[in-house]
Amino acid sequence: MIQALSPIEPIDYLVIGHITQDITPFGFKAGGTASYAALTAHAFGLRVGIFTSFAEGAILPNLDGIQVVNQISDKSSVFENIYTEHGRHQIIHSVAETLHPRNLPESWHNTPLVHFGPIAREIDNDFLRIFQDSFVGITPQGWYRDWDSQGNIHFTNWPESNFFLEKANAAVLSIEDLKENEDIIASLVYAVRVLGVTEGAKGARIYWNGDVRNFRPPETTEIDSTGAGDIFATSFFIRLRQTQDPWEAARFATLIASRSVTRNTLDGVPTPEEVQKDLIDIVNRS
Repeated sequence: MIQALSPIEPIDYLVIGHITQDITPFGFKAGGTASYAALTAHAFGLRVGIFTSFAEGAILPNLDGIQVVNQISDKSSVFENIYTEHGRHQIIHSVAETLHPRNLPESWHNTPLVHFGPIAREIDNDFLRIFQDSFVGITPQGWYRDWDSQGNIHFTNWPESNFFLEKANAAVLSIEDLKENEDIIASLVYAVRVLGVTEGAKGARIYWNGDVRNFRPPETTEIDSTGAGDIFATSFFIRLRQTQDPWEAARFATLIASRSVTRNTLDGVPTPEEVQKDLIDIVNRS
């Protein structure tokens, strides 16, 4: 059963993945790639839709102007992020419904830019049969996660990676999500046309057409890095589709993401004014 939170109309940017309920010191907050990506794309002035799953009473971000189709679930996906000197430890307390393409509105099948953003392996493989003429961007971290009976998340291999990535125009993931495994990155380079690997405060590296380049962010005071990778990926996908230039797209996305870490959680999403300013800055530097 699905629930549309507003009238369904054609969109420019579709993100598929769970809106999560994140446990924070300040209580539950909305999160997940779906939240960060949708709000970032909206700041670009795009018509945005989210296909997701959550339970009644879930806390949602401010989605004014963003269409949401919810595959109704008894549970929401609830995450807890614990930051230690050894890195981030994640616990998943519950998982919402697996997302199925049969529940996707027909008018969204031809969306120009589609972003697969799983956080807990919640996207059915049959989705890739739909978007034959779309620009497909993937942030695959949720496919590299598994968890034990207590919900402690750990890295796992993703056997279907080539099946998904060979159909994508670009993919972005964090070196942390791969547990610093350079062998996996080496294999992914040959599976996807453009690959971005984010490295936290070090910025990102982009693999394209047999070349790799590093993009370093300006120095900032980091307050909260939550969602920075999703903001980078969304900005990168949008600009890559517009310019067909991965290097220019990466310079721009690095600038956008570097600002996001100076604010807490969803406050890190860029404003429309910041998007326009950074676009002008990048063009002037070119």
